[in-house]
Amino acid sequence: MTPVRLALRGDLVDFTADPGLDDLHPGGVRHRPDHWLLIEDGRIVGAQTEAPGPDWRCVDHRGRLILPGFIDTHVHSAQTDVIGSWGTELLDWLQTHTFPAELRMAEPVHAMQLSQLFLHGLLSHGTTSACVFPTVHTASVEALFEAAKSRGMRIIGGKVLMDRHAPEDLCDESLDAARRETEELIERWHGLGRIAYALTPRFAPTSSDAQLALTGELLRSAPDLYLQTHVAENRAEVQWVAELFPQARSYLDVYAQHDLIGPRSIFAHGIWLDDADRRVLHDAGAQIAFCPSSNLFLGSGLFDWHLARDAGVAVSLASDVGGGTSLSMRRTMLDAYRVQAGLQRKVTAWALLHAATRGAAQSLHLSQEIGSLEAGTLADVCIWDWAHTPLALRRQTLARDLHDKLFAWLTLGDEGDLVETWIAGVRQYVRD
Repeated sequence: MTPVRLALRGDLVDFTADPGLDDLHPGGVRHRPDHWLLIEDGRIVGAQTEAPGPDWRCVDHRGRLILPGFIDTHVHSAQTDVIGSWGTELLDWLQTHTFPAELRMAEPVHAMQLSQLFLHGLLSHGTTSACVFPTVHTASVEALFEAAKSRGMRIIGGKVLMDRHAPEDLCDESLDAARRETEELIERWHGLGRIAYALTPRFAPTSSDAQLALTGELLRSAPDLYLQTHVAENRAEVQWVAELFPQARSYLDVYAQHDLIGPRSIFAHGIWLDDADRRVLHDAGAQIAFCPSSNLFLGSGLFDWHLARDAGVAVSLASDVGGGTSLSMRRTMLDAYRVQAGLQRKVTAWALLHAATRGAAQSLHLSQEIGSLEAGTLADVCIWDWAHTPLALRRQTLARDLHDKLFAWLTLGDEGDLVETWIAGVRQYVRD
């Protein structure tokens, strides 16, 4: 069979190593201006300055930026309907906005329509992979995975597990029902194409000890399953967990007591952790999904990225829609910068981009597939204008160096900058 050969021309930027948080001139930044990115049968095979031969389909984007697709490590598909809702703090937000939206996902037609809209939203913001919370309803999981499969996207997700402190129709009927539905979904979807299953207890307050124990049992049954949940997002939530689980040393310790902390565990937020918690995460190889837009919008607190890094904890970036106000990872990166600035810390554009690409891929054990423009990875790539508005164009002409250009691109850009999104060498989004 004749291979499908595609070549994309533009300014290639990705990473070969971790650039650190505040070094303006780190190693590991790979910049290849005006190169052709060569893609064969959906995989990147190299890059070169010369145009390839006539047996290649050549798409010329000279003067534009080519990046790996972004990876969003924590986002709620069902909460697409409540983006930008006026709200209060976390626990009130759940009752007022989140739970009513999630109840509607029991209807398969609604679940499919919203999942299609959600995935289109990711692609139209340059996000090609995501760790997703659907809802407790199997219909919501089936819809998400079906929609992702049709696009060839790398999606990690799973049925939300809850059996208390939520509306009755959002709680599992029983422990046996939760086990049966979860096992059936794992059997049907885990490892199918680019779908991976994540055991998904919403957060400690909405799962009984018995359900958390079941989650730990299921996690041990297959070493390549993921675990995703929330931890230490809001001070009132932390206090509630202390009252519900008095035997636990900390909020994170609730999960530790049920064997839920491992190298494929993703803990969203992690604002109110202590040094002992960070040591546990480091020792287990687990990661924190930093959700700056959501944390700012709900007033949850400021996550100290430097403190986590000093403890050796992997940190990725996440939109956390609908607490977050956009599916855009660029807006997420800008808010991450603002959060650190609020703590009198600085992070570079390198750190922000790395955390949303190669860094996230490494934390998910998927760097052989996504997160860079390395030969052998799948061609999940996005084409961006460096700028398109008069102000942003002016700023780009005055940029001192590549970092200055990228930081201006992050801060001044908008959704109109995205030209195309490709998944495994297939164009899945194109700007009007």
